[in-house]
Amino acid sequence: MPADEGSLAHRRHVPSRLVAVESLTDHLDLDKIFGRRVPLHVDLGCGDGSFLCALAQRMPDKNFLGIERLLNRVRTSARKAATLDNVRLLRMESFYAVRYLLPAESVERFYLLFPDPWPKRRHHQRRIVTPDFFGSIHAALEKNGSIYIATDDVDYFGKIREVAESDPSFAIGDADADLPQSRFGLIFRQKGSPIHSLELRKVSPVK
Repeated sequence: MPADEGSLAHRRHVPSRLVAVESLTDHLDLDKIFGRRVPLHVDLGCGDGSFLCALAQRMPDKNFLGIERLLNRVRTSARKAATLDNVRLLRMESFYAVRYLLPAESVERFYLLFPDPWPKRRHHQRRIVTPDFFGSIHAALEKNGSIYIATDDVDYFGKIREVAESDPSFAIGDADADLPQSRFGLIFRQKGSPIHSLELRKVSPVK
């Protein structure tokens, strides 16, 4: 469920960056939320906001929406985004937000960094990447939009690629290595864990 915007507002009149959700079924009014109409990038499961805010600083000409379920992480992200006018935060399950709240063809690029791999076989159904998830991502992406995915779990990466290869509405391309470091990305690299990544670009299915 969405958090109360007032609970995240910073003191001393620093504005909250949290999106106040008035309906769980109506699309977000992105123009109203950001106060301008420019390309939108969405960080799914934005964690502590390090990656999200670093991207927003690099690209002030774009809007950035971080989606995160856990309240403490949203609060941390909100503090980091306090001075960034092009960042907003939504406390929500990522798949739900993509499927029900983002307008069609409204997103230029999604980022899905180190999603929970749910390594035990009996928990695989909890993984976010499924054909239905890709279907919702495709609907929300604008023409030629893309989703960047990274994980340290080689088994999960193989399954993600398998699902992607079976979907003709996406083309698999090389991932963009020139991205800011995320908190989990830094942890895994310090441990020497290989990072597996790919980028899927929206295409029109062959009829």
